[in-house]
Amino acid sequence: MKTFKIGGVHPEENKLSAGQPIREAQLPKQAIFSMFQHIGAPANAVVKKGDQVKVGTLLGEAGGFVSAPIYSSVSGKVSKVDVALDASGLRRMAVTVDVEGDEWEESIDRSKDLIRLSDRPELDAKTIVEKIKTAGIVGMGGATFPTHVKLCPPPGKVAECVIVNAVECEPYLTADHSLMLAHPDEILVGLQLVMKAVGVTKGYIGIENNKPDAIQLMTEKAKQYPEIEVVPLKLKYPQGGEKQLIDAVIGRQVPAPPALPIDTGAIVQNVGTCFAIYEAVMKNKPLIDRVITVTGKSLKHPSNLLARLGTPFSQLIDECGGLPEDTGKVIGGGPMMGKALLSLDVPMTKGSSGLLIMNDKEAKRAEVDPCIRCAKCVGACPMGLEPYLLAKVSELRDWDAAEQEDITSCIECGSCQFTCPSHRPLLDYIRLGKSTVMGIIRSRVAK
Repeated sequence: MKTFKIGGVHPEENKLSAGQPIREAQLPKQAIFSMFQHIGAPANAVVKKGDQVKVGTLLGEAGGFVSAPIYSSVSGKVSKVDVALDASGLRRMAVTVDVEGDEWEESIDRSKDLIRLSDRPELDAKTIVEKIKTAGIVGMGGATFPTHVKLCPPPGKVAECVIVNAVECEPYLTADHSLMLAHPDEILVGLQLVMKAVGVTKGYIGIENNKPDAIQLMTEKAKQYPEIEVVPLKLKYPQGGEKQLIDAVIGRQVPAPPALPIDTGAIVQNVGTCFAIYEAVMKNKPLIDRVITVTGKSLKHPSNLLARLGTPFSQLIDECGGLPEDTGKVIGGGPMMGKALLSLDVPMTKGSSGLLIMNDKEAKRAEVDPCIRCAKCVGACPMGLEPYLLAKVSELRDWDAAEQEDITSCIECGSCQFTCPSHRPLLDYIRLGKSTVMGIIRSRVAK
């Protein structure tokens, strides 16, 4: 069975919400829409206090080519256009809407009828990309890179295939798994749309073998599409990383920066992104909701919720039984790459794939011991780096050494810190070093 070649670890899966069907979350009383829901320039608010909006009304237009518009997921009145706290812990520009009813823009097709690509012969590559851009679709695996940009490779770069990332290797999270079981046909049409947009005739769907029901269902459905192949993958973290997935599926390795995944001939899209693309192109529905896993060992009802963007995290936790008494930390995302939240009143965004409630015991970090030079972190690193060294030069603020040792290639997967027997905060220091070095590089290029 296929997998990537370098490094990797095997954290405990803890897929507590696996098998839980998607259920629709309640509408919030108030929704907050950050203008910073994607990589690139923030969106610029186009509404003002007192405006009435519907589900699907434009709230913020893209601030540049590498950007994405923001749409309202609720109907009601705009109560504020001002800064608000988001999951990053920063106060950023946002639009707040007081919810009144649930009135949708008439242009959105809310029917459940499946529309196949053959039903829309008029769709060409340019039209598909433009619809994706207009709908505000971004990478929904967590990176939130504007999808239309990825579908427009730089000059000289040619796509040969599209790979759907349905791995969901992060422990606890099951949103993508539940989405495949609920909407396999829509995902396959979404993949077809991406393939047509970039002009390729081969598509792959990579799924780890801890989801046998999804592998079976998607394989059966894909029989209608000879150009699409479902690829079962060996269980290993971080196989959901773009570079690791390309290696696992087609056996090609992405060169070091500034090289891009497209240099291997592959374009990777998350399975949730494919579903959103289907809805955008075939149903004229902008990105206004998504499936999010709310989970934890002490949570009463670990669940996969279809929730509207802008819904406060606190409400989603309440719908799953409320915050447990022994809560030590709440993580936005999974335990490996997610980040602790400062507040539960912050809203879910396009990149919100999970909410993990960790109990006191799980949340407590072990005491840090000296490095014993065991090199386990080196063996675990999927990028072939030396994490102990990168962490040390970052701790010493030796940014020249950090750059020389290729710190910008780190994908921040946390495999090094997970495997360290001395419990050293390797990823914490490497994140600091990486962000600093990238800032130095940008300043140097700008001169």
